[in-house]
Parts: sequence; C-alpha cells; structure tokens
Amino acid sequence: MPIHGGSNACACACPKPFPTDQMIARARKLTKVRALWGPSLAGFAAGFVAAAGQAPLGWWPLALVAFGVLFYLILNADTPRYGARLAWIGGGGYFAAALFWIVEPFLVDVARHGWMAPFALGLMSFGLALFWGGAAWVAGRQTDIRRRAILLAICLALAELARSYVFTGFPWALIGHLWIGTPVMQLAAFIGPIGLTFLTTLLISLPFAFRRFGIGVAAAVAVVAACWGGGLWRLSQPVADRDTPVHIRLLQPNAPQHLKWRPDMVPVFFDRQLEFSTAPSDPGLALIVWPETAVPYLLERAQGALDVMSDAAGGVPVLFGVQRRDFGGVYNSLGVIDGVGTVTHSYDKFHLVPFGEYMPFSALFSRLGIAGLAANDIRGYTRGPGARVLDLGVAGKVQPLICYEAVFPQDLRGATERADWVLHITNDAWFGKITGPYQHLAQTRLRAVEQGLPVLRSANTGVSAVIDAHGRVLDHLPLNTAGFLDVSVPGAMVPTLYSRTGDWPMLVLLIVAGLPLLRRKTPKPD
Repeated sequence: MPIHGGSNACACACPKPFPTDQMIARARKLTKVRALWGPSLAGFAAGFVAAAGQAPLGWWPLALVAFGVLFYLILNADTPRYGARLAWIGGGGYFAAALFWIVEPFLVDVARHGWMAPFALGLMSFGLALFWGGAAWVAGRQTDIRRRAILLAICLALAELARSYVFTGFPWALIGHLWIGTPVMQLAAFIGPIGLTFLTTLLISLPFAFRRFGIGVAAAVAVVAACWGGGLWRLSQPVADRDTPVHIRLLQPNAPQHLKWRPDMVPVFFDRQLEFSTAPSDPGLALIVWPETAVPYLLERAQGALDVMSDAAGGVPVLFGVQRRDFGGVYNSLGVIDGVGTVTHSYDKFHLVPFGEYMPFSALFSRLGIAGLAANDIRGYTRGPGARVLDLGVAGKVQPLICYEAVFPQDLRGATERADWVLHITNDAWFGKITGPYQHLAQTRLRAVEQGLPVLRSANTGVSAVIDAHGRVLDHLPLNTAGFLDVSVPGAMVPTLYSRTGDWPMLVLLIVAGLPLLRRKTPKPD
C-alpha cells in the first residue's frame, strides 16, 4: 500500500527558516496597525451610535452608553496624541450621523452640486471633530486617570462652547441636546445649552472618576434622577395666561425646494398661501404668518402681490418672508403689511449660513462662478444690522428669527428689549425629510426654555408649531403637509437666569474647575 503524504512529513521534519529582521519588522508593523485601527473603528462606531440621542430619535440612554465607550477608549489611550486621534475619529462618526442631512441642499440641483455632497459631509464632520480632538489632547496631559476623566468632561464642554462661536459658530447637535424633550431640558433656563452639555459629559465621566466603577454609575444615576425631578417641578409651575388672547395663523404651503422657484410652480404655491389666508377663523386673527421667502418677488417690486395678499387676509396684518435689494446688497428678509397692503415693518436676517447664503472669500469664489446654495446672487446675501423686536400692535412685541438664526441662543439676547413672544419663519425644505427639520424644531424648543418665552414657528414644509415657554409643542403641522394652524399665543414666564447672563457663567465655571486639573498628579515617594 502506498504511503500518502510522505513529502509533507519530510517538510515538517525540516527546520523552519529563522525569521529575518525584515520579517520581524513587518510583523511588528502589522501588530501596530491592528492595535491602532481596532480602537479607532470602535471609537467611530461609538460616536456614530451616540448620535441617536439627537432628534428625531432622542434615545438618550443609548447615547450615554455610547459616549461611555468613547470615553473609555480615550481615557485609556497610551499618549495624549493617540487619545486626541480617538476623540477626533469618534467625533467624526458622531457628526457624520447627526449631520448627514447637510447633503440634502446639494441634491436640490444634483447636476450642479451633487458631486460636492460627500465632501461636504466629510469635511463638516471631521472638521467639527477637531474640537473634540483638541479637548482630548488637553485632558490627556493629566496622568491620573480619575482626574483625566473629569478634565475630559470639562474640556469637551469647552470645545462645544468654542464651536458655538468660532467662525460664526455652529452649535448644531451639541452633546447636551440629547435632553431635549425630557424634563432635564428645563435646566437650560438656568445653565443654557453648554450647561446641559457639561452636565452630560460629567455624567459620562463619573464611572471613570471613582475608584469603583459601580459607585460612579450609581452617582451618575442619582444626578440624572435629581435633574429629572427638578425638571418635573419646573414643568408643574403654571404659566400666566395673557390678559387679552392673541390669535395667530401659521401657514405651511409645503413647497419642495426643487419645485419652489420653478416658473410653473411659483403661482401654485403663492395661490395656496392666498387660499390659506382667506379661510375664515373664529375668533378673529391678529396676524397671519407666511414662512421664509414665501413671496416670490423682491420686496421693492412686490406691491401688486402685497395688495392681493392684503385682500385675501381680509384686512388682517400679514407677516411674510421675502427677499429685498438695495444699494447695500440683497437681503433675506421679513416684512409686515397692514390691512391695506402698506409695509409697516421689516427685518433683515443677520446670522447667515456660510457657503449657503454667503461665501467666505467671496472674491475668490465669484471668479469661479460659485455662489451660496441658498442665494440668488453671486455675492450671496448681505448681513442685516442685528436682532430686533417688532411692535405689532394687537399681536404684541415680537422678536423675529429667520431659519438658521434659531440655532443660536446668543442671537436672542442681542435685542435691546424683551419680546412678548418669538416668531421663527423658516424654509426647512433645505434640510430633507429625515432628521434635519426635526433637529431644527428641537433647538427651537430649547430657545423657548432658555428665554422663558413662547415660540411660534411657520415652516415652508414643516414642522410648523406653537411652543410654550416650557418648550412643549402644543400643536403642530406634520412634516411635508400643506395647511395652516390657528393658535393662541401662550403666556410668557419671567426672564430666566440664562436670558440675563448667557454663557459667561458656564465659561468661568469650566475654566476655574479645569485649571487645577491641568496640573499633573505627582506620585508619592516610596
């Protein structure tokens, strides 16, 4: 019988070649790559999952767990540089998931702008994540892991504060926004969105700040329970009704962005708003509100349209979004007409969207023929003079916000007097149909809590809503539906602490708390 595998047996019996220096170096390099990419992929996944805490999901328990995983990876990094890399990659995952709606504006005109969408998302996500990477690098200088955990919580809150202001700011999807819609959101009346963010990062750090992980978890649960209880108590406090009810109509024409300016569709959407304005109401209205850029003509050329709007409204004042032009430029504006079609008030948007409504380095981009996505002029829109309160008579004193301005709590504090209520007109058709409009609405709810003022919202495609001073949505029109809401303006609360102080107290607190932790812990001698 022949013997099979004899050659294999001979090969096994032969001595294996001794590994060369090149083979050893290659093996070490492969091991290093695996050691680097394993935690990096885990960090990206943790950040991606943590975005589930944002609207519309609002899965804050899952988000806290995911952030806990990311904290664990960062805190156990061998060097500050590696910790910063993990935070940057984790932040990239977080912002990619939370902000993926930013590709939507590029898909309105796919042939012209579609190729930019993946680059915009990547640059935005990992650009914003640099703030997180810097925070982790600073925290990584602390050698004691328990102190490092607290310092990381402080530095991340400072990073979120920085991105709320630097380069005109972009405080969208702040870590603290995961509490919107819960009783904990009520703390924003005292500490604002950065205070909510620091509360969140501190909760995540507590399990790592105690010698026993379980004690830290218990401490975090106790803090959440206390904040939850405090929020429920504030929600139970009554809001005084207005002496005289004010009735407002909010229009939602539902004009998709790719159809909004098409010549054959412009009269369709305009007539739809006229129809909504004509509908009878009981009781009588003090104001009819059309959303952002609802009038398809420049204001200085729109008198004929304004007369038609006034007739449709039956003498009720109409507030509307419109574009206007003067020698200073083109503006994204708001106008108010009285019962005979005369413009009585106007307001120009002053916090514009970079690369959307204006182009940084406009001289360079104008040579390339590149304009802002939302601007109809190669130069983009011109910035208005600043926050204002409009006295609309029976409708009360109103502070207007146009679209993007509702994202910035500091903008509401820029007015010289306090309004009776806040009006937000917007065109969220730019934000798609999945997450963007709901996140925009959520931030508007937070503005109501911060200021102690009700907010009324007229959105082109939704979500139009009336929000009370506690941030609760009392009534709304669903996304992507046409219709109108007749609502009564809810009452206001007394000015909140945050409305008077802004972010300064949190900035001082974070700096004072963080400076002692920057000092490395000196080991005790044997």
